[in-house]
Amino acid sequence: MVDRLFEDIFQILRLNPDGKKFDKVTRVEAKSETCEMFMHLDVNSEVYPMREGEKFSMALTSTINLDGTPDTGYFTQGNRKTLADEYEYVMQGKLFKISEGSKRDPKAEVNASFGGLLMMLKGEASQFKNFELDQRMFLLIRKL
Repeated sequence: MVDRLFEDIFQILRLNPDGKKFDKVTRVEAKSETCEMFMHLDVNSEVYPMREGEKFSMALTSTINLDGTPDTGYFTQGNRKTLADEYEYVMQGKLFKISEGSKRDPKAEVNASFGGLLMMLKGEASQFKNFELDQRMFLLIRKL
């Protein structure tokens, strides 16, 4: 069984809050329903277009192998099923920054890069207890 590092349902608040920077990339600003998390996420809009107001399920995992075995870093094409089969959009990346909250802003923040597409996830520090710096991870999305 795959352990998910984080999973929740998000609603898109705005697209490209700082203006459109790249033709094929959309920055999604979203808020989660259950964990009260705030997220900025860059998505390849040519491959996976998103609209304001849409809801989507997002999961972060360290492996997509259904038996939970660690990811080797190599993709082997075959007929084996993976967690990616349950989602519509999948990216592989690395966690590059973990920020603890401060007295002024008690929320913690994690930042990851998925081949240059960035994610910033902000919320209660307890939600990030399974995250480690330089951790490889998969981001999986499915629209609801």
